[in-house]
Amino acid sequence: MKLGIIASAEASRFQEAKSKGLEFLEFCINIGSDVDAFAASVPALKEASEQTGVKVASVGRWGSERITKAGVVEEELLISYRLIDAAAELGCPNFVCGVNYVPELSYYENATLAIAYFSKLIDYASAKGVAVSAYNCSWNNFVDNEMAWTVIHGHLPQLGIKYDPSHSRYAGRDYLKEARDWGQRFRHVHIKGSVIIDGQRFDDPPAGLDQTDWGTFMAILYGKGYDAGLSIEPHSDVWHGELGGKGVQFTMDYIRKMMF
Repeated sequence: MKLGIIASAEASRFQEAKSKGLEFLEFCINIGSDVDAFAASVPALKEASEQTGVKVASVGRWGSERITKAGVVEEELLISYRLIDAAAELGCPNFVCGVNYVPELSYYENATLAIAYFSKLIDYASAKGVAVSAYNCSWNNFVDNEMAWTVIHGHLPQLGIKYDPSHSRYAGRDYLKEARDWGQRFRHVHIKGSVIIDGQRFDDPPAGLDQTDWGTFMAILYGKGYDAGLSIEPHSDVWHGELGGKGVQFTMDYIRKMMF
């Protein structure tokens, strides 16, 4: 496995990652991001990656609406294609996205449209050497649980899963069971702590200072033959600035003890 971190799409981030001994960066070009600016920055990002030896392991897009009751949203599809182009140029093996749920449609109709959307992405990305995965976050996405995976991933054997235990925990699901049953489809994993008190999310502290059973989770990943990225996601409401830097260092030290 390889350890990296989610970062802003800036060339300087590669040197920062190298100084920490990290092997890759992940870029999230979410709804509201300037896609044109990101696309324009790709040559500089590629140069920084080549100079430092720090790779790009994932390019993703969270939060956007990809389907409506009228069908696939063409504008969003084209944005996904542009981001896949960027991933291919950067030598990045993964593109990550989700698909929103349309309340006016049945679950079957939503699943059918999600399959159509992912199928278009897979066809486009596979020709460029990029794999497509659905994220297990619920942000404008219903393809985040075993029922959706059974239907959609069951129909699309090439579709992977970007997995984050915290999302499963906050949704009241069993992340260890999901990893056991679906770990063979994991293409990218987020490392983010989670704390639940009285049934409610409290904070996302550094991994290792939370309630996730990281040792068992890592054991399941090894058991499923997972050998891809572990991407640190600083996502706390508390751990910022100097404290945030110390938290990232703690997570790096903690997770590295379980990497062989």
